[in-house]
Amino acid sequence: MKRVRSYLPTTTHALCVLGSQIASSRRELGWTAADLAERLGVNVQLIGKIERGSPSTTIGIVFEAAILCGVPLFGTDPSDLTDLAARERTRLALLPARVHRKKVQVSDNF
Repeated sequence: MKRVRSYLPTTTHALCVLGSQIASSRRELGWTAADLAERLGVNVQLIGKIERGSPSTTIGIVFEAAILCGVPLFGTDPSDLTDLAARERTRLALLPARVHRKKVQVSDNF
């Protein structure tokens, strides 16, 4: 039996925005969905799912589609993504490798 997953509204809105940006950019480039599918090595149905903002699509393929169509990811120029990734890895290295749940202290002073 297939399990149904629900997503936060912000997640579904973000997926719809990115899908719409990919669709708009693809059309501005004069590419058909079949053209983009061929460039990505996927079927046309997957392009439809990406452009509709389906949460079941693989994030790598969605990012590939965005990059091919010239959609800026994370609000930055594609040439700046390398620096952004390096900064985030540095930031992550400064944080603890493991996170432990904080013990909740119960006040029994009534």
